Amino acid sequence: MTLTRKISLSLFALLGSYVAMNAQEFKVPASHAAIHQDLIASQANIGNQIKVEDTELFLEGLLNEEDIEPEIDIYTEGWDSKRVNPYGNAVVPDTKDIDVSVFSMPHPGYVTSNYGYRRRFRREHKGIDIKAITGDTIRSAFNGKIRLTNYERRGYGYYIIVRHENGLETVYGHLSKFLVKEDQYVKAGDPIGLAGNTGRSFGSHLHFETRYMGIPINPAAIFDFSNQTTHTDIFTFDKRTYKKARNYSDAANRQYMAKYREEHKEQFVAASKKVSKGNGTTYRIRKGDSLGKIAARNGVSVKQLCRLNGLKTTSKLQIGQVIRLR
Repeated sequence: MTLTRKISLSLFALLGSYVAMNAQEFKVPASHAAIHQDLIASQANIGNQIKVEDTELFLEGLLNEEDIEPEIDIYTEGWDSKRVNPYGNAVVPDTKDIDVSVFSMPHPGYVTSNYGYRRRFRREHKGIDIKAITGDTIRSAFNGKIRLTNYERRGYGYYIIVRHENGLETVYGHLSKFLVKEDQYVKAGDPIGLAGNTGRSFGSHLHFETRYMGIPINPAAIFDFSNQTTHTDIFTFDKRTYKKARNYSDAANRQYMAKYREEHKEQFVAASKKVSKGNGTTYRIRKGDSLGKIAARNGVSVKQLCRLNGLKTTSKLQIGQVIRLR
């Protein structure tokens, strides 16, 4: 070992001894300790300055449901989509409780076609058809915001989609007129459109759908159409049973239909006369009619009749059936 290295090691040893001997002598000055205590004291009463009760009252005022629109997050996913189902591959929970206590029947008419598979069209009917005469008022089923007003020639015709605060979306199809605009906030029972016979429709009615995250629920699982109410205040969505109705009765619907038609007799008679005379856009099939005869009589082509009404040249026409001419 060199002399220089020996001297360096000796100096380090002496320095270490000095630090160890004087470690207890280094203290925080008294003035610094006093300042530290004052800082702690100045924060001690902050809980008394902002009370929990005051905060709750403040938030309660901000979140008064009567003063503000619903939380914006339910109007984000797929909001700008032009699709009926904007959720794509979203993960849907197996079950979900949905509050349907604040509601309105979209229209007081009776059910003319149920949810489910239709042999005639070889496809699923994802909603319920409700009898309505062109010009009848259609109302929003729940509080919410208009996501889409659109037109589909071979499907819904003029239709509206409303996204609701309770997580549901409702679809209103075959309308004749919109009474609302996209992004407009509506409450349950507010008029949103007028009933009609647009799109792939064979007579004036309302096509009504209820959807949760894009999945079409049977509206009769939520609504009791014969009694014009909801079955319960809380509807439980279930992936296993959403296609099933709840306590639906054909007999009850027929009874309600008879009552409804009696109460609206004059309206039905007036509508029937209007169709029978012809209004230039619809025609009621009579005995002996054929597509060729109807086309020639009304100045349209058979091809046009088939396209507008989803028919084939070989389709069998039913007496009383209403078809579109233009």
